[in-house]
Amino acid sequence: MTTRAKLTVYAALATVLASLCMLPLLTSRSWLTHAVLVIAVLAAVGAGLRRSPLYRWTVPVGQLLVLLLLMIVGFSGTALPGPSALRVLDQVFASGLDDIQQYAIPAPPTPGLRLILVSAVGLIAVAVDTVAVTYRRSALAGLPLLALYSIGNGLAGDHGSWFWFALAAAGYLVLLFAEGQDRVSRWGRVFRGTPRGTVSSGRVSPGGQQVGILALAVAMLLPVVLPHWDLGLLHSGSGGSSGKGAGGGVASTLDPLVTLEAAITRPTDAELLTYTMDSDVADQTYLRTGSLDQFDGTSWRLSSTTVNDLPVSMPNPEGLRNANVPRIEGDFQVSDRLQNSWLPMPYPAASVQLPNRGEWKLDPLTRTVVPANDKAMHGLRYHVSALDLRPTANELRQAAAAPQDIRDRYTAVPADLPSVVAEQARTVTGGAQNDYDRAVALVNWFTGPDFKYDTTVAAGTGSNAITVFLRDRRGFCVHFASTMAAMARVLKIPARVAVGFTPGDTKGGNVYSVNGRMYHAWPELYFAGYGWLRFEPTPSRGVPTHYTEASSAPTTAPTQHATAAPQSASAAPAPSSSSDCTAKQRQLGDCGPKGKTAAKPTEESWLLSGQVLGTFAAVLAVIALLLSPMLWRTAVRRRRLGGGGRRRPGGSGPAELTDAQVLAAWDELVDSAWDIGIPPDESRTPRSAARRITEKADLDADAAAATGRLALATERVLYAPPGQVTEAPLAADVHTARRGLRAGVGRAGRARALLLPPSSAQLWWRISDALRAARTAVGTRVAGAVEAVSAPVRRVLTRRPGQDTPGPDAPGSDTRES
Repeated sequence: MTTRAKLTVYAALATVLASLCMLPLLTSRSWLTHAVLVIAVLAAVGAGLRRSPLYRWTVPVGQLLVLLLLMIVGFSGTALPGPSALRVLDQVFASGLDDIQQYAIPAPPTPGLRLILVSAVGLIAVAVDTVAVTYRRSALAGLPLLALYSIGNGLAGDHGSWFWFALAAAGYLVLLFAEGQDRVSRWGRVFRGTPRGTVSSGRVSPGGQQVGILALAVAMLLPVVLPHWDLGLLHSGSGGSSGKGAGGGVASTLDPLVTLEAAITRPTDAELLTYTMDSDVADQTYLRTGSLDQFDGTSWRLSSTTVNDLPVSMPNPEGLRNANVPRIEGDFQVSDRLQNSWLPMPYPAASVQLPNRGEWKLDPLTRTVVPANDKAMHGLRYHVSALDLRPTANELRQAAAAPQDIRDRYTAVPADLPSVVAEQARTVTGGAQNDYDRAVALVNWFTGPDFKYDTTVAAGTGSNAITVFLRDRRGFCVHFASTMAAMARVLKIPARVAVGFTPGDTKGGNVYSVNGRMYHAWPELYFAGYGWLRFEPTPSRGVPTHYTEASSAPTTAPTQHATAAPQSASAAPAPSSSSDCTAKQRQLGDCGPKGKTAAKPTEESWLLSGQVLGTFAAVLAVIALLLSPMLWRTAVRRRRLGGGGRRRPGGSGPAELTDAQVLAAWDELVDSAWDIGIPPDESRTPRSAARRITEKADLDADAAAATGRLALATERVLYAPPGQVTEAPLAADVHTARRGLRAGVGRAGRARALLLPPSSAQLWWRISDALRAARTAVGTRVAGAVEAVSAPVRRVLTRRPGQDTPGPDAPGSDTRES
């Protein structure tokens, strides 16, 4: 392998190792495969362009164009670059910038974020390849590598690791060692005062390698023994939600609604957690991770920013008059697929038993248990005891008005909330007499035939998204929950948005499994004496509550017995007309015609995605471009020596060879020698050139004899009188000489002669000559056309008045004799 090829490989390797520090930024690592593929293609393009007779500055320009093509193919859904593809790429990039503002680390692998990461790594790859390989300044290549590591590690925060620094530094040192060996080898032998007859190896002394390894070890071990400062590149601060002392701390920056939207629009069947629950309502119990209580017109968010240490027993739920109710006990096991989540629990939880209680915090306002670090959820096992609240419809109708502080906090809406929200809310609940009937009216309206469940709708919970949802009446649980909560607040019903999971699938006995398709959002409404209660407005998803399914007319004596299992009633129409449709079937959308129309979003196979197929098509096109020298060289050899049924040297037919056939055989010999590193010398005669090839390639007797016969036949054509006939099969001599030439070089030399033959530069010369001739011809024709148009104009403009000669018929002229 040549030095330039080594530098190309090591530059690409250094970029790959430095980009590993960005792995913690996304929840998936599939983008790295795409990035490595892009780095490999850019390195191959750079190697090919450096072998062409082009200026060095054209190499990075070509790489940037190929990078743009790869991004268009990979993220715009089309393999044809054009204005439309660029517009789509710009939209994907803009969505990625929005995702950066919304998502917490690690973020879901949205197309915009993957585009930003892959294109950033590609730009760094071009910069490193340009500096280290094209301009041979490997030391300066550390700057873009350092920039990539610093940005990746800085964004990763606590997710970063010293291991990424070690890998990035190792890649940079390997690149420096490769260039150092090349520089020393070009200096020649270094005199060291060795005895006579001792030959210096010319290799790089191991002292430089030892210094590099020692410096890397010191850089990694020094922070361990020195006092801790948050100023280095190996650590980016504590962050998270860990409080100070025994008091409160800062709430987690995780945005559950944004993560929920990403999970719902790209569902998976991966198991997230399992739990055991012995209760008659286990298949109806939602697992709540938290709630969002502030609506600012842009989104629903958690208003509380302070968390406390997690107590052994949870405080009484807000608004609950009597906490002496039966309890639901559950044992939970979190899988490795559920990361960076708030703790899933039935609501309201009375106590939580955790093996690592110090790693969890409690938001007392929403009863949300948040992790203090990113490792708290890994393989977690915990036990939850929750209150089993079962109010009846009549009890909720007779509930007293909420306290004023609750109404002030949880009925606030932005001043610029579109009027359609209030108008629609009052229209739907016009005949209701109390908050409960208004809430049920909203649930019945959303679950009626006018609304459709659709995950292809753009995500969002702000005022604009609510307006679009009320107009189009299509969306998923986030739209239903946020819209109903906003409409309830307009009606002065305290409301907030809860997030979590629908009940899990039974695995037999009392064991349930929750997968990625069960992410869900729903509104929680406040009723005095009972606190926050769940309502389910999303059609074909979730499980209706018993107090909305079995709502009867008000009575003076409310019943104390609640329905344990959901029943079909007109108060909350089920998505199916079949009476055999269970609550779980409604949750999965498998009930009757409506369940069939609410198509389940399926996860597209990455093998069949247009982006991946387009990327592979672009890669294949680049590979074909890189193989074009080999293919052209093979075609030329075939044309010179025989094939296609035409008479060639050594082929079938008469023994006599024409002059063109002899010269073609000689040209093939010269080009074959050129491919192994013996460039042609036009100043030599064929006999002298054959002797030079034989000596430089150290040919064996058979190959030297074949080379001599080829030179003799060529001299006869060039110098002998006409009539001399060549009868030897020269194609066999060419093949014999080529075998001797290839035997004199190593495996790398043979591979280079096959894949990147230097004689293929003639193809570029021919293309350049053709372009130059075409440009000259076009210029000549354009100049002729311009001359034909401008010549009369110039003659008119340059003619002087005194030079005009009147014609015979001009006034005042007389050509007759007097």
